[in-house]
Amino acid sequence: MQPFFSTDGIHPRNAVRQWRELVCERLVPAEIETPDGLPFQGRLDVTCIGAMPISHFWHTTVRTRITDAEARRRGNPDRVFVLLKLSGRDTIQQLDREAKTKPGDLILLDSSSSVMEAETGDSLVIDLPRQRFETVLGPSRLYTALTAAADLASTTLTGSYLQELVRVSDRLTPDAAERMASIGVDLIVASLAERMAQEAPRSIHGNVTVQRAKAYVEANLSDPNLDPPRLAAAMGVSLRRLQELFHERGRHISDYIWGRRLEVAAKRLTDPACATLSIGLLAYGCGFSSQAHFARRFKDRYDVSPREYRQAHRPDVEVFASASGLSS
Repeated sequence: MQPFFSTDGIHPRNAVRQWRELVCERLVPAEIETPDGLPFQGRLDVTCIGAMPISHFWHTTVRTRITDAEARRRGNPDRVFVLLKLSGRDTIQQLDREAKTKPGDLILLDSSSSVMEAETGDSLVIDLPRQRFETVLGPSRLYTALTAAADLASTTLTGSYLQELVRVSDRLTPDAAERMASIGVDLIVASLAERMAQEAPRSIHGNVTVQRAKAYVEANLSDPNLDPPRLAAAMGVSLRRLQELFHERGRHISDYIWGRRLEVAAKRLTDPACATLSIGLLAYGCGFSSQAHFARRFKDRYDVSPREYRQAHRPDVEVFASASGLSS
């Protein structure tokens, strides 16, 4: 990692102010203060592995507060921060949860209002897109400020991997860095998923699993290899268990996948923005292995062929094509 900032050599009166400016710039807009005006020291090292920015913070005891007003004005709702505690202890309040972290624990936070009381210690903070988590785990409010403790096997593995990844990052090629970073994010997701399963009663856990499965289907509709066994593996449950959860809700997994593919395809057939897209390419983009396969399933569902369905909305298509200069 590269040294980025240190309070060494900075007058004690200015140390907290400059640290606050640093945190606001790299993470979130925050108010920072030390208890009883005690002297403050801090150090920040940074690196970026692939597209994954990682910050190593070390600081003395400090209180950090993000207000609702500042979060709305300057926070980034599309990003989340994964904190791996290396030493010291924190108490964090966010989204009506109070979390306590100790060395080895992992927690996901966002830029909404929060209060953190942090003892002298250090942490790795990883800046990641919220969508990467919500695609698999569902809405982030389900796991924000939920501590994945160090005694969970998945958290132990994740923490060790992330620290080793940081250590060797300067020896990775750009392609290797992207792959290794992606593995790191997958491990973080697995840790949070295990923690969520531990938190929720079986009925709620079932709802969360189905919600995650549906989100995964939406994100991977274009993959022709997406099927029930692959979906179950992605959710970390057996195929039998996932089938049970869908059956309890009156659905079959395969019917849900094909149904969503057909619904998305029908929407694109009527979307003026897709007016010039061939039916074959549209079919492949929705996960169908061939245009014939798509046409057969589409007619079974809608009683007309894809071409007829598109022609029924021809006025919209022609208006778009004319406006775009695409009409012949």
